[in-house]
Amino acid sequence: MSASDQARAGRLDNDFWDRLERLEGCHQQVQLQHELARRRLDRLSAQEAEEIRSAWRHYCEVIAELDRTAAEFEALRT
Repeated sequence: MSASDQARAGRLDNDFWDRLERLEGCHQQVQLQHELARRRLDRLSAQEAEEIRSAWRHYCEVIAELDRTAAEFEALRT
């Protein structure tokens, strides 16, 4: 392997390890956010939990309708 090939391989390795380190940090942060959100949900009353479920169902219905109409627009466009 030439010196330039070795330099490129080392740079790629460093880039890989830098990306891996950033990804691990991000993953740990998301895990922490997940745990905090779960604890907050555990403290909800039954009524609050039902309100959240209802709002989530409505949100999903609206998103489904948006997806449907966007697909119809796309079909008309093509």
